[in-house]
Amino acid sequence: MSATVFRTLDEAHGRFGPCALAIGNFDGVHIGHQALLREAIAAATNKGFAPAVLTFHPHPAAIVASDHVPPLITTLDEKLRLLGASGVERILVLPFTAELAKMPPGEFVRAILVEAMDAREIVVGDNFRFGHRAAGNPQILRELQGEFGFVSQFVPPVKYRGEIVSSSLIRQYIQKGNVSRAARLLDRCFAIEGPVVTGQGVGSKQTVPTLNLLPVPGHVLPRGVYITETIDPSRARRWHSVTNVGTRPTFDGHAITIETFLLSPFDGDTPDQIRVEFRRFIRAEKQFPDPAALKAQIMRDVNSTTRYWRRVTARVPATPLLH
Repeated sequence: MSATVFRTLDEAHGRFGPCALAIGNFDGVHIGHQALLREAIAAATNKGFAPAVLTFHPHPAAIVASDHVPPLITTLDEKLRLLGASGVERILVLPFTAELAKMPPGEFVRAILVEAMDAREIVVGDNFRFGHRAAGNPQILRELQGEFGFVSQFVPPVKYRGEIVSSSLIRQYIQKGNVSRAARLLDRCFAIEGPVVTGQGVGSKQTVPTLNLLPVPGHVLPRGVYITETIDPSRARRWHSVTNVGTRPTFDGHAITIETFLLSPFDGDTPDQIRVEFRRFIRAEKQFPDPAALKAQIMRDVNSTTRYWRRVTARVPATPLLH
């Protein structure tokens, strides 16, 4: 399901509500965010409102704490796709500016949530902060609801095996290579998608041929070698694969690259764009004495990947996030 996306307050004004509104950054759209979205959708269904989302771009830290901007889990396009798939009907991507950051909490509620978006029910996490210097909190939101005539809901944190689920926790797992744990908190595999780019040709000549992606600036990366599944979104083709994210030290590389070796050949043309879904960590990247030694290690990685997929496909029913 897709949602109508508004990119400015002027676009949304008079066209957005009445709505039940979930508010957040929603980076990753993880299981904690999904709980928030379910509450907004339920409230909208019960009261005849449109289920809606308010999110921000760029990340607020880029404006208020530029030295501490977290690497993002999802691109804006992927975030919007995931939010739309949740069942919300309207999304406002509010440009986060220095002027917005200085807006007092009461003004933020009046001008944006009430007047522009016509929010009748507001659903946020119970650690929600808003307005200048994050002075707004759930207590202030409760006080303002009487003045402006909306209802507030505060959703407690979601826990998974004793840990509070958050975007920052998921980033930590991805950066440590624990993509299996990250997948459980995301409710899907962590993935990188983008256009296929031309590499330096070393792999096809000295090791194995690969499909290469460029990292998205400002986004989190899992360094190392992984069992992956590679997807051609345009034609729904899928391949089991091995992916290396690193600097290619055997060839004196410096820039980070994303190189994927497919375990089965193409059926048709090389895809223009691919999506690489990370299933399991195999090993850290390291420097080998020569390309032949690296190629031998890649073949061992391929054997590990083949065994993994054999186990996965033997399970009935197959549930990817439980592997």
